[in-house]
Amino acid sequence: MVRSGHGGPWRTFRRIAMANVTFIGLGRMGAGMAQRLLAAGHRLRVYNRTAERAALLVERGATLCDSPGEAAEGAELIISMVADDAASREVWMGEQGVFTNTLPAGTLAIECSTLSQDWVLELATEAQRRSLRYIDCPVTGLPDMAAAGELTLLVGAAVEDLARAQPVLDTFSKQTIHFGAIGAGTAYKLMINLQGAIQIAAVAEGMAIAERAGLNLHTVAEAIASGQAASPQVVRNARRIVEGRHDENIQFTPQLRVKDVDYAMRLARKLGIGAPFGALANDAYRRLCELGHADSNESKIIEIARAQRVPTPSD
Repeated sequence: MVRSGHGGPWRTFRRIAMANVTFIGLGRMGAGMAQRLLAAGHRLRVYNRTAERAALLVERGATLCDSPGEAAEGAELIISMVADDAASREVWMGEQGVFTNTLPAGTLAIECSTLSQDWVLELATEAQRRSLRYIDCPVTGLPDMAAAGELTLLVGAAVEDLARAQPVLDTFSKQTIHFGAIGAGTAYKLMINLQGAIQIAAVAEGMAIAERAGLNLHTVAEAIASGQAASPQVVRNARRIVEGRHDENIQFTPQLRVKDVDYAMRLARKLGIGAPFGALANDAYRRLCELGHADSNESKIIEIARAQRVPTPSD
């Protein structure tokens, strides 16, 4: 099931009842999502490990809390947007986590982070044991899309739970794609992020060849954008490679790409899929991190492509 929103960063929100929402994780994506919730009129309690990142939200009416457990008090929906399995586990099941509370039955627990499917299924089981309703809801889109309310939600959940959550989810999304039961949204997100890693590594390799051949890279990037190899990932990173500004306006880092590919490869192995192309891309991103570029933009992968050489008989 695909459900589209109204689109546009300045769209008028539908008249919906204000909800008590907890939002945990105010990184590049989470901050924009939380701002949209406030703009829609929801009562918002927030938590972030670095409290300073909540300053703007607090100015606009959010309540900053000292722990995920405190933030979850009185919530009808609890939304998490953190980096990885370890951070998610701490949010929900840590010593000061959400589950330190006795939450009302039916409270919606919504995990928007990109996590391993194994952890998503474990977390969902624990939420359900506590009579909570769990929604597997990773997102696709960049930070500016989060701030504009233009994310796409990749959902695994019961139909009735998604229907309850949808008016709130609509505040930061333009489209919801319901893939099926819990875990299905994460399976799709890991598959598509694995594909993205392969595409970006491939365009970096191609740009390195074009550069070595003496082609004008501006022309190459624009030709790619209008050709059959184009995708949003490929076009965006080809242009970023031409600009060479890998440490400005960072949108997605090699460290996060490695994490996502690791989770995707874990899922592939569980399903009996070898995924050799994903393994090659993952190796390239790991080397990039080892060179000290873990926190650059992922377009920095061009440096790995440039450093490759043809083996000689003496190798």
